[in-house]
Amino acid sequence: MTATNVFVPTSVIPGEFAGRRALVTGGSRGIGAAVARRLIDGGATVVTTARDRAKDTPQDSTFISGDLRTAEGARRLVDAAVDALGGLDLLVNNAGAARVHFGEIPDAEWEDSLAINFLSAVRVTAAALPSLKESPRAAIVNVSTGVSAKPPAPLAHYGAAKAALESWSASLAAQLSPAGIRVNTVVLGMVDTPGGTELLETMAGAMGASAEQVWSSIPLGRVGDPRDPAEAIAFLLSDRAQWIAGSSLAVNGGA
Repeated sequence: MTATNVFVPTSVIPGEFAGRRALVTGGSRGIGAAVARRLIDGGATVVTTARDRAKDTPQDSTFISGDLRTAEGARRLVDAAVDALGGLDLLVNNAGAARVHFGEIPDAEWEDSLAINFLSAVRVTAAALPSLKESPRAAIVNVSTGVSAKPPAPLAHYGAAKAALESWSASLAAQLSPAGIRVNTVVLGMVDTPGGTELLETMAGAMGASAEQVWSSIPLGRVGDPRDPAEAIAFLLSDRAQWIAGSSLAVNGGA
């Protein structure tokens, strides 16, 4: 990877999330792991979840294995997280997956993409709401992608699922704001994560290009570091954003 500049670590506000209890789905690696790390550094107690722990999973988080592709799996995961934390204040719906399909996308792939990229967030949130409603400073951030606006054909199923996530997030924000629960969305550009980079390399290769050539088109001169969206998500979860609800924040290097 080449870039004209690099991520510059920012200072964490000491105790910013002290006493807050957070659940981060898809938290074993990449963006989810960076979010968990950022919240822990700010004082939060965090449960991360994915199907398997990875080397990047923060060791000082509580990891709970789970599969969010079913309603029962989502409920069990949230119940275990609430038991481990003693309650819930913050929720980051980051779980997601994208597989490239050149040609016709199988029906099963549409169903799987909707399950993990959209319905997982709906189901986790529904299961978490009783605990979130007991929190005086509850906040939810849903993680989407710029692909939702105009997905390339090989990612039509992924883009459609994320577009549904954004539409639902807007509705959920209106529903929950009167209860004091803030809901916001981050819409991400290209971020250098294991899954994201592999996906980009596959797409770029099909166009006869390299990932570096695609990254070079980003106006701010570099691909995203997982800590870039983590900072944006931490802001939206924090009291600094206490009057922000129903927003959709683009975090994409100006792309």
